[in-house]
Amino acid sequence: MAEPRRSRLDTPRDLRRPLVRRPTYDSEVFGVFAEQFARFMGTARFLIYMTLFVLIWFAWNVLAPEDARWDVYPFIFLTLMLSLQASYAAPLILLAQNRQEMRDKVIAEQDRQANARAHADMEFLAREVASLRMAVGEVATRDFLRSELRVLLNDLDERAAAPEPPGPPEPPEAPDAPGTAEGEEGHGVRTPPST
Repeated sequence: MAEPRRSRLDTPRDLRRPLVRRPTYDSEVFGVFAEQFARFMGTARFLIYMTLFVLIWFAWNVLAPEDARWDVYPFIFLTLMLSLQASYAAPLILLAQNRQEMRDKVIAEQDRQANARAHADMEFLAREVASLRMAVGEVATRDFLRSELRVLLNDLDERAAAPEPPGPPEPPEAPDAPGTAEGEEGHGVRTPPST
């Protein structure tokens, strides 16, 4: 029995070209067209245009001469046209909604990331404020400094008001060295000894 044929990974596939090429289109351009179409269909202007079109259709096919009417009373052709318009409008509206949903998802993801960053920033700032509060608790405040200065000032006032206690006696002055004249302190001028 023969084994099933396996395709090898090192050989390229044989591409068959179709007889008729598939039509290509730019999905972005088509999506923008679908959004504009859906946006227009949701306006009062479209409803007024559609109402006028249907009223003119009715009026022509009821009031015109028999041989000029193209859609008689059950208005089958008008029904067919409105059904065709609805069959094209529904997918275009869905396409526009899908594109809007994709944009909303991107915006929601960006908002979520921004909220996460803001939350992280708030937590960081809360930690920083807490550390600053702890650091400020260790720093001398203005009231503490004022109270310490008052205590020191009171101590100085008490010392100034108290009588000075007698201190140790001052040492007597040393006699002048021989050979120096009075009034010439420390210049070392000698006078000759008297005989």
